[in-house]
Amino acid sequence: MSTDAADYRDSGLVFPDGFVFGSATASYQVEGAAEEDGRGPSIWDTFSRIPGKVWNGDTGDVAVDHYHRLDADLDLMRGLGLQAYRFSVAWPRIQPGGSGPVNPKGLDFYSRLVDGLLERGIAPVVTLYHWDLPQPLEDAGGWPARDTAYRFAEYAAHVGAALGDRVDTWTTLNEPWCSAYLGYGSGAHAPGRTDGADALRAVHHLNLGHGLALRELREVVTKDDARFSVTLNFHVLRGVDGTAHEAKRRIDALANRAFTGPMLRGAYPADLVTDTASVTDWSFVQDDDLAAVHQPIDLLGVNYYSTATVRVWDGTGPRQTNDGHKDMGGSPWPGADDIEFLEQPGPYTAMGWNIAPEGLEELLVSLSEQFPGLPLMVTENGAAFDDVVVDGRIHDVDRTDYLRRHFAAAHRALHRGVDLRGYQVWSLFDNFEWGYGYSKRFGIVRVDYDTLERLPKDSAYWYAELVRTRTIPPVPGLAI
Repeated sequence: MSTDAADYRDSGLVFPDGFVFGSATASYQVEGAAEEDGRGPSIWDTFSRIPGKVWNGDTGDVAVDHYHRLDADLDLMRGLGLQAYRFSVAWPRIQPGGSGPVNPKGLDFYSRLVDGLLERGIAPVVTLYHWDLPQPLEDAGGWPARDTAYRFAEYAAHVGAALGDRVDTWTTLNEPWCSAYLGYGSGAHAPGRTDGADALRAVHHLNLGHGLALRELREVVTKDDARFSVTLNFHVLRGVDGTAHEAKRRIDALANRAFTGPMLRGAYPADLVTDTASVTDWSFVQDDDLAAVHQPIDLLGVNYYSTATVRVWDGTGPRQTNDGHKDMGGSPWPGADDIEFLEQPGPYTAMGWNIAPEGLEELLVSLSEQFPGLPLMVTENGAAFDDVVVDGRIHDVDRTDYLRRHFAAAHRALHRGVDLRGYQVWSLFDNFEWGYGYSKRFGIVRVDYDTLERLPKDSAYWYAELVRTRTIPPVPGLAI
């Protein structure tokens, strides 16, 4: 057994009984069938058709055709031994107009998906919102508009009533940081707006939608042991020079505490409000909003991919803005335009993100200390690499090594007392990677985008062995 404390290349570590191994996808990235069975347009359908917004002009019209290949994909999941499958519901399939009548064919698809998972012994983990806002709601103002939070709660009630007798875990939002700041601040994600004040309004209305949706779900879900959660993409920050503390504090307020503050503590951080006073006065936060946002959850979803190094710009030379996301002209950091994001030391994934398993251990321990008694779940972790098919196999040693090191980090967090309940690998399939289209492959299962054939990679077989034995295996083809 390797136990190199520096590189996290442990093998032989055993996960406890009850620890849940799964994999994750998102509706727009995998389903396809964009105009079938009553589905309406989403902001990503619109955004991906704007020239220059998505690599190669790619769209999710077909994606990996999961909508039509459901049974075969479910059998593939069973073959890998997955214990849970985290998927998102496409709001435009349920309410094509974003409000009003429910589309029965949309609900039927997800009902068949849930039943198919349960028949194969796989726990359904449902995310209600993974970025595909119905276009009519964006036309009415999108997430910067307060009404969107109320429409989201109504949508949650419809889905909860239809599936609430069978779903294991309910997640309101996936990565609201991306929805707010990349969608309305930087313009890198749909709908592609670039207004810092709108981004902060979106932050609040996403938080409000989360709380209102939880209230609705708890009214209609009938499964006694169902759990309720939210998934956040936490920024693990590093600092340099004498400005490290200030730079980390300000980005932490925008990236992390803007969500954990109201959701888990019932208040926005005072320093966040002060830092962004030049952008907005926060008058959109109404009486009783924070009480509505601050609802109890049973589980906190944690998405982690890399770290970020920041400092306060000294005003000389060009300001470095490599925050790991596409530059589309706007800023995802309202009120923090003087913070620099420095290039991270390698190695890197194909996304240009640094590989830092120690950051996952650090994050899990920190969250456990900040919010004692709140169970955690890694709801996304994985890596894009440029895979090559050789003799009908994909020997993706880099991805397998990445996963091995991050599972070792999760195990170390468990050993340090973190209440970590499971791990969802991102992603089950190669798929539509948002602004990068089909140019980046995160899957442990390869998809041939011409034939849509599925081909498990070596990382999938490695993961299946981990699930079967609950023990981290060595990486084939890697000497250490």
